[in-house]
Amino acid sequence: MSNITIASLPRMSRESLASVVRSSSSSTAVVDVRDSDYIGGHIRGCMNVPSNELDYRIPELVRKLKDKDTVVFHCALSQQRGPSAALRYVRERKRLLGIDSNDEKGSNATMGGRDGTADSEQKVYVLEGGFTKWQEKYGEDRNLTEGYQKDLWQYAFDEKHRN
Repeated sequence: MSNITIASLPRMSRESLASVVRSSSSSTAVVDVRDSDYIGGHIRGCMNVPSNELDYRIPELVRKLKDKDTVVFHCALSQQRGPSAALRYVRERKRLLGIDSNDEKGSNATMGGRDGTADSEQKVYVLEGGFTKWQEKYGEDRNLTEGYQKDLWQYAFDEKHRN
């Protein structure tokens, strides 16, 4: 069983992720696990894998992202769906690659394989604050956010602060 838990998954700040997205780094993947709340905008270049599809898509993700150095998961707030997806991904990756729990390098979710190849090294993060925090700072930046609809987010903000 894995030593990694939701609490021990490292978080990445929106500023750090923005730097990565700006650099167009092909060694980083962003996985957005929002469902119908995906409308209204998303991080440029992300993959949308709705949380209700994760059960059967996690093995596919592990194969598809095997050459990435870094994978960042998020949902709206990165409190439930994003961290849960990241944990499931880490555990499935370990299972498929045959990585022993003793090979883990601490709680940073970096997974090193027995053969020490670069292919077995990967860092997995959760975006701090999710897309909600991201859009507050970068929603209108077309270099970082695609499909942004400010009115949807403004409505959500107004509703939250009326109650």
